[in-house]
Amino acid sequence: MKDNSHIIEVENLYMYFPVTAGVFQKRIADVKAVDGMSFYIKKGETLGLVGESGCGKTTTGRCILQLYEGIKGNVFFEGVNLANLKKEQMRKMRRNMQLIFQDPYASLDPRMTAGDIIGEPIKVHNLARGKEYQEQVEELFRMVELEPYMAGRYPHEFSGGQRQRIGIARALAVRPKFVVCDEPVSALDVSIQAQIIILLEKLREEMGLTYLFIAHDLSVVRNISDRVAVMYLGKIVEITASDELYANPLHPYTIALLSAVPIPDPKVDRTRKRIILKGDVPSPINPPKGCRFNPRCQMAIDICREKEPELKLVGEEHWVSCHLVKASPVKNTISP
Repeated sequence: MKDNSHIIEVENLYMYFPVTAGVFQKRIADVKAVDGMSFYIKKGETLGLVGESGCGKTTTGRCILQLYEGIKGNVFFEGVNLANLKKEQMRKMRRNMQLIFQDPYASLDPRMTAGDIIGEPIKVHNLARGKEYQEQVEELFRMVELEPYMAGRYPHEFSGGQRQRIGIARALAVRPKFVVCDEPVSALDVSIQAQIIILLEKLREEMGLTYLFIAHDLSVVRNISDRVAVMYLGKIVEITASDELYANPLHPYTIALLSAVPIPDPKVDRTRKRIILKGDVPSPINPPKGCRFNPRCQMAIDICREKEPELKLVGEEHWVSCHLVKASPVKNTISP
């Protein structure tokens, strides 16, 4: 591990999904969901990962947890390279890394009670039995602001916000250090979103958690993230501190995304310039040559269409992948 302050370090991460055709299912192409990403997550921080649907955000989170076969690259958790672990070793390691799913409806087994759903990880990892098991389940209910008497209810008897709280309690049952939050509020009403965000922040402080918070709503990410990484078509195009990103976005894609974020003041909202991106996100099967954003970028020049830009340091912990942004004269000693 390069830095003891980092709980996660990702180096040259790739995840290609095969496209097959014909009677013999011959491999004819690859969906390049994650295509060479490197970044770190500091202990105790929340790193927001944002981008349009289909850019590879969820795949990135699941690759960190080693939930796919065929992952290339290195993922270090507290100095341990997860890529080198055997199946049983990885199973034990997953006690430290958990996932909160996007859909609070599909992610809960309708045949199990809420108590059994939350308590299942405790049983799987043999963490407690009998009275101690029951006490831990009740504690987890209170931790996510639900009443323990609800343990006998089934998922369909809860609201969407309550179901997501059950999903959060299940993820925290084994007392992890790192949690991937895969768009945990996107399926909820706005008022409930705020409650879940506040709950996640509270739990992070109380339990010393580290989050990778995946979302497509930049206003949500701003409220919870210490740093934000912007992803486009399998690659990170900009990553920096949250306040810096919103005050000084440098990549044309980031600028366009921020221009679409609603502002509660109608007068201010009417006067600002809105950037409308042309066309759709290119296919990850055959990404554009050069900068992947160049077909939709209003500022693209010849080099953008020919050479892929590197993710370079342009300020204090501010990395951008764009030919039009000058690199910082400060030597980049730590990769993002």
